[in-house]
Amino acid sequence: MFKNQPAGLYVLSLANTGERFGYYTMLAIFLLFLQAKFGFDSTVSGQIYAGFLALVYFMPLVGGWVADKWSFSKCVVTGIGVMFVGYAVMAMPTDIRSTSSLIVLFGALALIAVGTGLFKGNLQVMVGDLYNDVRFSGQRDAAFSLFYMAINIGSMFAPMAATAMCNMAMKAQGLTYVSTLPALCNTYLDGASDGAELVRVAAENGMAVGADLSAWASDYITTLTTGYSYAFAIACGSLVVSFLIYFLGRRTYAHIIKDKKAVGTKSAASDAGPALSPEQTRQRVVALLLVFAVVIFFWMVFHQNGATLTEFAKTCTSPDAGGWTRIGFNVWALLSVAVGVYALFNLFQTKSMGSRAASVVILALVAWAVWYFYSATPDPLTGIQPQQYQQFNPFYVVALTPVSLAIFGYLAKKKKEPSAPRKIGYGMIMAAVAYAVMMIGSFAIVGTSGAVSPNWLIGTYLLLTFAELLLSPMGISFVSKVAPPHLKGSMMGGWFAATAIGNYLVSIPMLLWGNIPTWVLWLILVGICLVSAAFIFSIMKKLEAATADTAPAAPVADALETVEDDAI
Repeated sequence: MFKNQPAGLYVLSLANTGERFGYYTMLAIFLLFLQAKFGFDSTVSGQIYAGFLALVYFMPLVGGWVADKWSFSKCVVTGIGVMFVGYAVMAMPTDIRSTSSLIVLFGALALIAVGTGLFKGNLQVMVGDLYNDVRFSGQRDAAFSLFYMAINIGSMFAPMAATAMCNMAMKAQGLTYVSTLPALCNTYLDGASDGAELVRVAAENGMAVGADLSAWASDYITTLTTGYSYAFAIACGSLVVSFLIYFLGRRTYAHIIKDKKAVGTKSAASDAGPALSPEQTRQRVVALLLVFAVVIFFWMVFHQNGATLTEFAKTCTSPDAGGWTRIGFNVWALLSVAVGVYALFNLFQTKSMGSRAASVVILALVAWAVWYFYSATPDPLTGIQPQQYQQFNPFYVVALTPVSLAIFGYLAKKKKEPSAPRKIGYGMIMAAVAYAVMMIGSFAIVGTSGAVSPNWLIGTYLLLTFAELLLSPMGISFVSKVAPPHLKGSMMGGWFAATAIGNYLVSIPMLLWGNIPTWVLWLILVGICLVSAAFIFSIMKKLEAATADTAPAAPVADALETVEDDAI
């Protein structure tokens, strides 16, 4: 799986890992930050959250156009610098519930979106360009799966970092995080309550509010949002790490930068492959636009993780977990399980006795670690914060990537591996199944309050991850493979523009939250997924025809077979 890959893949993947760690540290708490610091309800905070996501994923369209005219590498470096400034502004302490603070926040979000637009899509184009070399061309799909896995390694640790910063700030002031308290504090400060419920909840959690309830409510919100600001500062540090990785590993991808500068020369034209006719170009662009149409609705339902699924975690899910479920909220336990998955695959795939022995040792250590985390974690685990559920999706991506490669490798050997468009269609069906699970789990919910088992959300994230693995890395690979050479940056930007539209549509379920039964909301998302799947299967022949003139990729099985001599 890791052999026969260019060294540049690992450098670019690690650079992206650092950037994504910072981004998802911020995003894990963004909705909660808006609601706590400014007193926004789910409707307003959902609109801002969705608008920001849309802008973040729209800007790569502009960034791709700039890179096509300028330089992919220079755009990446510039993007890191702009994002750094944006996160630094977010980390600055500002007054709670003030218009000036909101203006500063919007300025910071704009900087982050612009920086992401210059960085994200263009870095992925550079990854795709590594596989223009015939030595590596057959590994493109496997490479994007590995690249996607690296992104999620950073994402997996992000909620833990955000939670740790929040807890550190709260503990320093003798306070405890309670999911309902920020709203109760803001409601009291708005003059919409007498504070009785606020005093009761605080007392139940060991906090005495004192005589000046307004001062206590303001201090609670200020302390909580200070913890969130610490998390934003972590994002700044992660970008410094990303830049160092990118700069120090420059020699591993320098050749593709030279190729970019040589666009228009004879050698660059030959590297790009045979010239496309106008009809072939049109056919490919139309195929990509049709895929983008489906991608819109996938990201609309998938990025509910920071919106309605976070609301569900906050108000409808028990903050306690027992049994084996409780160790899932320890990111180090999740990392141990992921390492065990890779060691197990290596054990069965390698022919080297030394490598097998190493795998057995690692598996033994993993088993001990998991048992240790199980024994050391209190039963039940209490005080689970809503953002902690967001570590399950990246964990599943990291752990299940070798599983997905193995499945598609087996199908490839049987010459039954589905095309990238078919995988996208199957991904939409799997997303429908995920929200069907949420629908079943919500039948007992009255309004938007309850205390269902955390396992409903954990299981839903597992199913959404299967959908993501079928759609996202394969979709990115599809764009990289099918886009006409002179439109690579713009077409990769188009992928993100479609994602941007989907992310803005995230706000629609947030508008419905609390206004319709919870299970009906999930039913609507199920219907959207099924309609999207039906659409992509109805145009499958057109999509597959557009890829007929591309160089066929070697089966994913080749990527798995090369792991034989690897040790974890």
